[in-house]
Amino acid sequence: MPDLMWDDVRNFFDPDLMGALPDVCVEGATVEDWQAVFDLVRSSGWAWEYLEGGVAGPLPSAVEVLARPADAVTVDLRVWPAPDVLAVFRPWSADEIDFDVDLRELQDQAGVDILCGFLAAVGRRLGKQVVMTAEGDYGHPVLGFDPAADRVVAIRHVAGGL
Repeated sequence: MPDLMWDDVRNFFDPDLMGALPDVCVEGATVEDWQAVFDLVRSSGWAWEYLEGGVAGPLPSAVEVLARPADAVTVDLRVWPAPDVLAVFRPWSADEIDFDVDLRELQDQAGVDILCGFLAAVGRRLGKQVVMTAEGDYGHPVLGFDPAADRVVAIRHVAGGL
């Protein structure tokens, strides 16, 4: 049984309501949590690409990435948990794991299942909640991986109703 059903959460996947790139995060993270995500990416079989200033290279340790000076070039870890579904991690801070997904790539039950599987994989590896909010609407999650329930759950309704 899927964690979430498309008909129940389709508004959470509407780019007009949520923005095309909703924000996904794990709060209360550590350098070790970032390393666990890097290790998950390497071991999962997902396609991935590490970019530093737009230039592809090997994925360094989380300690190295997070020790970079504040004015250093940007870093992105691009992960494809399924073909044509991209999550972009941005390691800006050790205390929060942030990434975006593109809702335009997740427009049916298969997309919901891919996102739920991805959030669950990250959440299970960390043993922490992973939440998604509308683009730029921090602090108001709509869905996320709940470690106590060991599944992705809807958290609240978005404007426009469900």
